[in-house]
Amino acid sequence: MSEKFHSISILIPVFNEIKTIEEIIRRVRAADTGALAKEIILVDDSSTDGTAEILKRFTVAPDIKCFSHPINRGKGAAIRTCLQHATGDILLIQDADLEYDPADYPKLIKPILDGRADVVYGSRFAGGTHRVLFFWHYMANRFLTLLSDMLCNLNLTDMETCYKVFRRECVQDLKLTAERFGIEPELTAKLARRRYRFYETDISYAGRDYTEGKKIGWKDGLAALWFIFRYRFFD
Repeated sequence: MSEKFHSISILIPVFNEIKTIEEIIRRVRAADTGALAKEIILVDDSSTDGTAEILKRFTVAPDIKCFSHPINRGKGAAIRTCLQHATGDILLIQDADLEYDPADYPKLIKPILDGRADVVYGSRFAGGTHRVLFFWHYMANRFLTLLSDMLCNLNLTDMETCYKVFRRECVQDLKLTAERFGIEPELTAKLARRRYRFYETDISYAGRDYTEGKKIGWKDGLAALWFIFRYRFFD
């Protein structure tokens, strides 16, 4: 018999997303989570474009919790702050830039609700509808996923995906240290080390280019190589 879940926390790290932040909040609020009560946790990572002022409008909303960092620390640090305040039985990471569609929530949470999975990743490379963009970004993502899979003994197709969903107990005592995009290989390595049941599902993906505000770059890709080894063997 599957476990009874009552609530889900949507964790949204935010940095300089003034053009998309109100729309992503609207989409997350409208997303179907079935009978699960939904709480939305936003952490502004010291935005400089006016995003913080927009988030102040939502501080009185009963379904939203807003927090901020006084200095920019990175996506990993923002996710850690989200985790400190999350109360849901299921936790789901959502970017604030509209690349990932909250309409995919039902397929992301279903394996957990059914009692089959502890962790679910949403894959951009598993057949879902996606915007066609950069070949070398695609190759870098596939290479990093392959390396992570080899070291963690997994067969994921998209380790770097934003959409990572967990049962609460999987991460509530997990020591996370990554500040920036190293949070992706860190979560993967540490969850795999604990031998949780991983599932993966296809998702839609509307990627941005750099003129539209994409932030991750080649330096983050090089850093990810070190993080994959570090979090698998040395942390």
